[in-house]
Formats: sequence, C-alpha cells, structure tokens
Amino acid sequence: MTETNNKNTESRDGGKILATALRILLPLGLTILLLWVLFRKVNFHDMMEIISDGVDYGWILLGMFLSIFSHIFRAARWRLQLDAMDIKPPFMAICCSIFGCYALNLVFPRLGEVWRCTYIAKKEKAPLTKVIGSMVSDRLVDMLTALCILLLTFILAAPALRAFAEKYPVGRDLVGLISNPVVWIATAAGVIVIGGLVYLLRNNAFIRKIIKWVGELWEGFASVIKMRGRGKFLMYTLLLWGCYYIQLYVTFFAFPFTARLCAEPGLGFGLLPCLVAFILSTFGMAVPSNGGLGPWNIAVMFGLAVYGITDAQGTAFSMLVWSGETVMLILLGIFTLGYIAVGKRDNRTVTG
Repeated sequence: MTETNNKNTESRDGGKILATALRILLPLGLTILLLWVLFRKVNFHDMMEIISDGVDYGWILLGMFLSIFSHIFRAARWRLQLDAMDIKPPFMAICCSIFGCYALNLVFPRLGEVWRCTYIAKKEKAPLTKVIGSMVSDRLVDMLTALCILLLTFILAAPALRAFAEKYPVGRDLVGLISNPVVWIATAAGVIVIGGLVYLLRNNAFIRKIIKWVGELWEGFASVIKMRGRGKFLMYTLLLWGCYYIQLYVTFFAFPFTARLCAEPGLGFGLLPCLVAFILSTFGMAVPSNGGLGPWNIAVMFGLAVYGITDAQGTAFSMLVWSGETVMLILLGIFTLGYIAVGKRDNRTVTG
C-alpha cells in the first residue's frame, strides 16, 4: 500500500514538473522562434545603426512614463469591479497587483494574471474565484474594446489594411479564416455539445463542483453589469486604451522615418499608421510569449511596412520601444516587491 502511495505521489510530482516545464519552455520556444522569423530577413548591422544614430530618446522615455498611467487606469477600473463585490483592498495594493502582473508576465506568460488575483484574494480574504471572475470580465472588456478599435481601423485605414492583406500571406489567411462560415458553425456546434453534456451530467459530483465554480466566476464576471460606477468604468476604459495608443504614438517622433509619417496630413499626421500598428500589436499580444517579445514586434513591423517602413527600420523601432516598456515594467516590478515586503514587515510588527 505504501509503495502504491509513493508511486502515486511520484506520478503527481512528475506531472507537476512536466506541466511547469511546458508552461515555461513553450512560451520561451515560441518567443525564440518568432524572434528568428523577425530577424532572418533583417540586416542586424543596419538595425543597430538605426538604433544608435538619429534616435531621440526623450520620446522613448516619455512613452515609458505614460505607460505607468495605463496601469494606474487599469487598477482604478478593476477597483470598481472589486467594490461591486464588497472587496475593498487599498488602491496602492491594486496598482501593485497590476505592476507585478505585467512584470511577472515577462518571465512566465499569463501567470501574472493568476498572481494578481491570488494576491488580492489572499490580502482581503476574499473568494479567489470571484476575484478571478472580475479579472476575466476585465479582460473581456479589453477584448471587446480591441474589436471596436479594429472595426474603427477597418473604416479609417481600409486601404492600408488591404495592402497588408495583399502583401503578407498571413493577412489573407486570417481574413479567409474569419470569413469562413464552417469555422463559425463548428464553434457553435462545439458550444452546444459541451452545454448538452454538462446538462445531462449535472448531478455528477465533479460537474456540480464545476457548476458551482462557474457560478462564482460569473458573479465576478457580472460585476461590470451590477456595479454602480458604470460611467466611471467606461471612462477608465477610454483612458486606459487612449493611454496605450498615445504612448505608442509619441514614440513615432523618436525615429526620423516614423516622424516623417507624423508630418503628413494625408495620414492624419501619423495617427492612422499608429492606429494600424497599434491594433495589430494589440492582437499580437494575445500570442503567449515572454512579455510579447516576438509577436508584438512582428505585428508592429507589419503595420509600419504598410506605410513604406523597411523591415530593418520597423524591427529597430519595435525592439527599442519594446525594450523601453520592458525596463519600465521591471522597475515597477521592483517597486511592487518593495511594497509587499514593507506590508509584510508592518503586519509582523502589528502582530508582535
């Protein structure tokens, strides 16, 4: 019996190690692969010359500074959802949960979202599933906002997007996938089948636990609908996404080739090229990689290429802007570690 238990324990431990290894190695491998795709057609020497010559780093620093406000606006928006569930952590704790979330995602993609929910739930002794539900709704609102921006981009920058679809096979494939009715029918059929199985097995103990978990998750998800500050929620959403866009736009002035786009009235003084690069990079961030490295850069490069920016220039732009944002996330992550350490010390002092 003891031998069987030991084998089961070893099996579980082995499974955990394998899952952890896959969670770390798969995004890392994807990041390396996409970086190879990014650099295989780019002259690295030319790219480094672009970065080292003629770049106004003041605009890069301004973009880094503005990124702090995007995190603060996200924290303010999330606080409204938590308040609706009577979870009231200090605002600085919410801010640090967001800072730490993005800093952790640099190393372990998507794990930061779990950490920020766990941190707030533990700090306030709140149900984790409800906090996760509020995070899920937070991300769903982001997805809907991104889709609205995508629709706006299709309207305002239709010629540029058509050029993108014609120039890159991935663009044609994506349009074909979205417009294929079979994809939508298969998705709907899958949802119906899963829903039917859950209904038929609703008395099963495991299914009951899942239904209870989904119910608690929905309570957090529905906090957006029930909360009193819906107007503020919308305002913070606009401020959050406006900040994302502006922090990318100001970096256009850092490089001579993107600054030229900002001087052309026909391109909305660079607003349209920035919009195309911005929305492509937004969906690029959905690819699980370390801090968006790889997919974000490729998306920005594609967006800029539509407006005549060379691959070397687009890669130099994306790498420098990404590096600046990453440095800021690391600094915010260090600040978060200090905040948590001070909080623990104060708690020990009070307890003692």
